[in-house]
Amino acid sequence: MAKCVVITGGSRGIGKACVEKFAANGFNVIFSYLKEEEKALKLQQSLVEKGYAVKAIQSDVSNSSDCRILMSNAICDFGKIDGLVCNAGISLSELLTHTTDEQLDKIMKTNCDGVFYCCREAAKEMIACQSGSIVNISSMWGISGSSAESAYSASKAAVIGLSKALAKELGPSGIRVNCVAPGVEEDMKDLAERTPLGRIGKAEEVADLVYYLIGDESSFVTGQIISCDGGFGV
Repeated sequence: MAKCVVITGGSRGIGKACVEKFAANGFNVIFSYLKEEEKALKLQQSLVEKGYAVKAIQSDVSNSSDCRILMSNAICDFGKIDGLVCNAGISLSELLTHTTDEQLDKIMKTNCDGVFYCCREAAKEMIACQSGSIVNISSMWGISGSSAESAYSASKAAVIGLSKALAKELGPSGIRVNCVAPGVEEDMKDLAERTPLGRIGKAEEVADLVYYLIGDESSFVTGQIISCDGGFGV
């Protein structure tokens, strides 16, 4: 029986690369999107036409009910949840003194609460099966912090703390939890020049790491915060 993975924020970027990676390697894939319906359905169609089992579902991860429905769809369609990739997130470039309550609430609800909600719902199924693997996507700014991105950095740092705690809490149930902290993907020359490898990372490179962490090849790896930033944080 093929394994099932749920990927949030799968219509573009790292999420899209993860959807393509897992589908191409025989996983049944459920992925969520919020606003980019055209991109999500196009991705779904392109993969289904290749014979892969992929389903796109509109879902707002900042809403706990939506997260519950997302996981229920995976179980109803594919019978179980073997892996969860919490990738959905938003960014905010704003000075601390200019950040409004509404902006802070929105970014924390999406980037932190959304990961919590999805992990909570997936864990219920994984605990029943006594197996599973979760990968939460943070950011290099969640480790080092970024000037003028204090709210974003805080939300991604929270994901790191949550991942470490869940690795300890869920480990006895056979569930592994790891966190990936990517560098930036955009073509930013100044950051590329400050990166030891001399370039900006690719979404596919992050997806390769996520795939490894979800799979059986990393069966004794849990509670790890792994940077995929070309050495930027060294």
